[in-house]
Amino acid sequence: MASNPSSGASTPNARFTSQKKTAEDLLSTQTVGLVNLSDFRKRRAEALEQKERDTQDLLTGTGTISGTASGRATPDGASTPREPPVKKKKRKVGTPKLSFGMDEEDDGESTDAATPLSGSASPRSGTPLSAKDSVAKKKGVNSNVALAPRLLTKSALLKEAQTRESLRKEFLVLQEAVKATEINIPFVFYDGTNIPGGVCTIKKGDYAWVFLDRSRKVGADLGVGEKVNSRREWARIGVDDLMMVRGNIIIPHHYDFYYFVINHTLGPGNRLLFDYSSEPPSKSTPPSSEINLDTYNPLSVPSKTKPKDVPTDKKDLEGTADDPTYTKVVDRRWYERNKHIFPASVWQEFDPEKDYQKEVKRDAGGNAFFFS
Repeated sequence: MASNPSSGASTPNARFTSQKKTAEDLLSTQTVGLVNLSDFRKRRAEALEQKERDTQDLLTGTGTISGTASGRATPDGASTPREPPVKKKKRKVGTPKLSFGMDEEDDGESTDAATPLSGSASPRSGTPLSAKDSVAKKKGVNSNVALAPRLLTKSALLKEAQTRESLRKEFLVLQEAVKATEINIPFVFYDGTNIPGGVCTIKKGDYAWVFLDRSRKVGADLGVGEKVNSRREWARIGVDDLMMVRGNIIIPHHYDFYYFVINHTLGPGNRLLFDYSSEPPSKSTPPSSEINLDTYNPLSVPSKTKPKDVPTDKKDLEGTADDPTYTKVVDRRWYERNKHIFPASVWQEFDPEKDYQKEVKRDAGGNAFFFS
């Protein structure tokens, strides 16, 4: 059995062959088949120039050997150099002054890593990288802002808490002063017709049921009603059987007048339900007695007796001149029997969430009034 003759050339091991391509190797890879002499010389000169550039790049450490990455060449013979690897920025050691400084730096790193072609330039390109693209801009404190940040120290927090507590106590004092102010509410009894009632003096901090209780006593004293024993009926009637109607709004018993005064609550017709001042009363100083210069002795001991406060006249209180027919005291039993008849048909209970300015007046059947 005859063995195949050897080719005469041994195949060297790839581990011992040089990985650097010479100019002849570059020329052999770029020249395939028969070519013209002029093209051969041109390609040979280009291969020598390419070999010299690669050697210089290796010496300076800025380039790579052409053709070693892909092992293929373009049809026209020009080699395509590979882009250098993108170097990741190292985070600077140190605590940032602002919390969003590190976030900005991380965003810049992720952006550069995601788009290496746009963020990195070729070593042969003549356009250098701008400072805005290479270094991420960090945010700092704006010196143009007039408001300086406060230091949250223990003393600052304690001072702020003390100031808040003093303001709270001051507000409570003013609130109690407003609630203790007396007002007059003229009213009428209503059972289909207006029956004169009188004037009730109450405080702004009182509830609606207090007004109804005092109006009940006024009705018992006046004997309001057509029956002979009307005084006895008014004395027996309870506060729950009475209603306070302010305009067309039924005021619930558990609301105090201070709520309507401090909130400036508007009713139908853009009118305040209780048009009273929300400020505390001014302290009136008693008029000083005139000094007789003939008998005045500057060395005399002043008298320990204090002058008595001048009593406030009930006629000078707020609300004395209001229209009595705007406030009605109605028996609830009469209202239940006649709530389908005007004007009881348009009365409605107070709702703090309702805007009475945009409301369209309707009757019990849902029909809108032509004058609404």
